[in-house]
Amino acid sequence: MGTVTDRFTDRTTAGRLLGVELARLPWQEPVVLALPRGGVPVAAGVADALAAPLDVVVARKVGAPSQPELAVGAVTADGAYLFDHATLTQLRLTRDDVADELAAATAEARRRQQRYGSPERPSRAERDVIIVDDGLATGLTALAAVHAVRAQEPRSITLAVPVGSSSAVRRLREVADSVHCLLQPAMFQAVGQWYRDFQQVTDDEVGALVNAHAR
Repeated sequence: MGTVTDRFTDRTTAGRLLGVELARLPWQEPVVLALPRGGVPVAAGVADALAAPLDVVVARKVGAPSQPELAVGAVTADGAYLFDHATLTQLRLTRDDVADELAAATAEARRRQQRYGSPERPSRAERDVIIVDDGLATGLTALAAVHAVRAQEPRSITLAVPVGSSSAVRRLREVADSVHCLLQPAMFQAVGQWYRDFQQVTDDEVGALVNAHAR
């Protein structure tokens, strides 16, 4: 999808480009859900292009006990969770071994949902839902978000990102109704390498963007 071949300037620019692509498609009462924090500036551009309300769906990585940066699963604020069984097996871990990490990630997801969520939470039922992040590395958090939103009976679920690994895109295509990814680099290592400006998005920025696009 798209003709982007170079790095994006920043998340805001990436969101505008993604919005242009998505605006070419027919949607029925679309609602845009961002994965905070990095996905929010991208999703704002999509919401603008589709004249759609913006809210968040919070998913948190569940890290390995000895390697917290290594994702072994993901969980959402709604309690939907999943594990990467291949990684658990490789590390010789069971679900019980990561119970503390799962509980901590769940609590943080709920805190962020309460802080970032729109005060006028738009309904997902019978609507086209577009879940947006700034990129897909493993795809685990996006996968958890799709499962959580599916329980809310939307008309369809689309996952949209500026950049992603080909393996993560394939993984999401198995569960989402459609996946739109502007750039799938052959040599993908991390989402941040495909942005010239990838500085951290602040809580205040997230809140301002969600409130400005809530309707």
